[in-house]
Amino acid sequence: MIQSLMQTNKTFFLFFVFVVLLVFLFLFGAHAQVKVERWNRFEISLKGPVTGNPFTENHFSAIFSNNSKRVSVDGFYDGEGNYLIRFMPMELGKWNYITVSNIAALNHRSGLFTCVAPNNANHGMIRVADTYHFRYEDGKPYYPFGTTAYAWIHQGPELEEATLTTLKSSAFNKIRMCILPKYYTYVTNEPLFYPYEKGDGKNRWNFKRFNPAFFRHLEKRIDDLNALGIEADLIIFHPYDKGHWGFDSMGKENDLLYIKYLAARLSAFRNVWWSMANEFDYIKSKPRAVWDDYAAAVVGHDPYRHLCSIHNGSVYYDNWKPYFTHVSIQNGAPVEDFGRAGLLRDVYFKPVIYDEVCYEGNLPQRWGRLTGQEMTAAVWQGIIAGTYVTHGESIKGNGDTIFWAKGGILKGESPARIAFLRTLLENGPGPLHLADNWKDNQTAQTDSTYYLIYLGKPKQKEWMFSLPKKGGPPVGTKYKVDLIDTWKMSVTPINQVFETSKADGYRIYDKNHSLVSLPDDSYLAFRIHLIK
Repeated sequence: MIQSLMQTNKTFFLFFVFVVLLVFLFLFGAHAQVKVERWNRFEISLKGPVTGNPFTENHFSAIFSNNSKRVSVDGFYDGEGNYLIRFMPMELGKWNYITVSNIAALNHRSGLFTCVAPNNANHGMIRVADTYHFRYEDGKPYYPFGTTAYAWIHQGPELEEATLTTLKSSAFNKIRMCILPKYYTYVTNEPLFYPYEKGDGKNRWNFKRFNPAFFRHLEKRIDDLNALGIEADLIIFHPYDKGHWGFDSMGKENDLLYIKYLAARLSAFRNVWWSMANEFDYIKSKPRAVWDDYAAAVVGHDPYRHLCSIHNGSVYYDNWKPYFTHVSIQNGAPVEDFGRAGLLRDVYFKPVIYDEVCYEGNLPQRWGRLTGQEMTAAVWQGIIAGTYVTHGESIKGNGDTIFWAKGGILKGESPARIAFLRTLLENGPGPLHLADNWKDNQTAQTDSTYYLIYLGKPKQKEWMFSLPKKGGPPVGTKYKVDLIDTWKMSVTPINQVFETSKADGYRIYDKNHSLVSLPDDSYLAFRIHLIK
């Protein structure tokens, strides 16, 4: 009897422990098992009210904490009663969160997750490095080799997938693209999705109510780009509407609401860059003074401080202002010849990307008819000067789309040559800067162990080994030299060892002053590397 009672008590005790363990696992285990890679997204999804205007009346945010670090993140309404908060953990370990809202169903909801190490393809966000350059958050160098397809996400599944297929086989790692649809020469189609709900009879759109389907589609394409290792340089505003939809003239209050909603939805995407506008000075409905407010709003609503710029038409903006991490320039002249591209570095002391230098194409407009050689040379001029250049293609065929406008298929000659340059750059030490920006605008270096010299379009019969004295090597330093044909995409080692002599004025020469015969070609370059 006693043994039976003891056995019963033991069974009850074990059952009690089992129940307590189940309750513990139910309450805490589910959250503890949630693991998110560093720089990936963690998402909170809650159900809430649909009455009134959830986009403007219901406030929803969360505070994430990891030991002493606290990050406040805005949430957003995603339609059909769904409220979301997205968070990109920047540090490893346990993260706790608690929500804050004026709606009881959304307020004071808590939980936790674990941030784990990223996989080999996840290098984090892009940051400014060494004043004029970029690198991933994990330290990997990043050289922006961008292209342009302004309205590609507004063309429907078939063409959009074709664009992604093209990008997958290209070397481009950044794309300039409009968030809002574009109505302009060569781009006059209606998109599948609009950013706003329809308005009443008086107003075509209700600028207080967003269309979540539009933004979900945008997010899908950003993730598609991320899977290809491509940064999405998102253009927030542009002038190419001119009353067709009215998205360029919504008024400041609605513009700021759009920026806030955009930042809440997209800030947790690690491959996002913010471009305040394409040709800001051509958007006549927005006076120059508002751009400071708009840029401050983007920065203020983005807890991760993604890269941010503003693109000009005819007049540069105040790019030295703290909102802007780098300089985005429309101007082809700086990369047409030596000695120009680096000048803006000395003005802004920030990375300079010549995001629009005209396009390789066959259009009658002067901005759309660079040759492949001219486009390739522009990119080389930018690299040699320690800046960067964005590609664009405006080749019009029989009924084909133009990549610059809608995406699709690249047909030009420059993309392969730009890919060749990217390989050269990434396989060497870096980043590059002009060795002597006062007197030698053809020679770039990392330091005295590595140089890249670009000859450009002029042909010359022979070349004498010569380096700037500034930042140069001591006497007796030995180098190997490769001859590069930037157009034929070839690298030919020169069968000779070059040894430096004492500086002669501002130059350092090979001790034998020997000459190298060159082929009868333009666009040659030299890669000079130290013999260890």
